[in-house]
Amino acid sequence: MSCAVTRDHLSAYVDSELPPEQASEVARHLVSCAECASEYEGILETVSRLQEGLVPYRAPDVLRARIRAAIREEQAGSEPVARRSRYVPWRAIAAAVVIAVVSSGVTFVATGRRAAEPAVAEEVLASHIRSLMPAHLTDVSSNNQHNVKPWFNGRLDFSPSVPRLDDAGFPLLGGRVDYVHGRPVAVVVYGRRQHVINVFSWPAPGRDVGLSQESRNGYTLMHWRRDGVEHWVVSDVAVPDLRQFVALLEQGDAASGRTTPETAR
Repeated sequence: MSCAVTRDHLSAYVDSELPPEQASEVARHLVSCAECASEYEGILETVSRLQEGLVPYRAPDVLRARIRAAIREEQAGSEPVARRSRYVPWRAIAAAVVIAVVSSGVTFVATGRRAAEPAVAEEVLASHIRSLMPAHLTDVSSNNQHNVKPWFNGRLDFSPSVPRLDDAGFPLLGGRVDYVHGRPVAVVVYGRRQHVINVFSWPAPGRDVGLSQESRNGYTLMHWRRDGVEHWVVSDVAVPDLRQFVALLEQGDAASGRTTPETAR
């Protein structure tokens, strides 16, 4: 895929609107092209700044009732014909726009393309893709778990699990600290042939959540919560390989007293 075509698709790529095949082509191009990767990071940074400025407001029930009444009045043709022909289009359009926004009970003040807060899955996937760019994959590079695990001490408020899975074909590559949903998280990095597997984890109080799986932009994301720790695994390796990896990962956790996740839905 050329630079021109890639840049034409960047906005749709950021919004997860591309078909899987095109998304994979864009991702491969971003890994190999520093200029397009820089533009992609600029878009992500702009979106992030706009989202940070969102201010939620609860629409009062009185306002919602008045808007609905105004629409009913316009539809009933209560105004004189001459006046209605002059003002109805603007009033009807404005009322329709407002009611569409407040019908959910929440409005947002922002100056950006998107008003909804991004899902954690989108942030995790964006972090994974950024990590594939030169010099972004690891902060500590080592295939020794006794080097990687202690590196997180003092950098995070918890100690991530770092099992060594080389014998199963998933060599440890290192680790880094990243940011997801406004907080620092641990990322332990593994390899699978020519592919990268990012394992995100952070403390998350609440009940356990069984393993779930979804696909975005040609990547597979697996998620579960166990014993107060949130886990996300992201890669473009074959799904059977990734399931095997997650099972091995949880076996390593089970050795320290954790249970394995439920069967993926």
